[in-house]
Amino acid sequence: MKASELKGLSTTELLEKEKEFKEELFNLRFQLATGQLENTARIKDVRKNIARVKTILRQAEMVN
Repeated sequence: MKASELKGLSTTELLEKEKEFKEELFNLRFQLATGQLENTARIKDVRKNIARVKTILRQAEMVN
């Protein structure tokens, strides 16, 4: 997900997205530990998406 797509979301939507990404990261790590994960690059993508969401939330906090 691109940062420009995230900037259009409200704070509550961003928090919900962060929660979804964290759940997905947990599931990916679980799959990795059990040897079921095929696309290991997805972990990196999800971590970056979480960072993007947190950055946009922090920017919004600084403006207000």
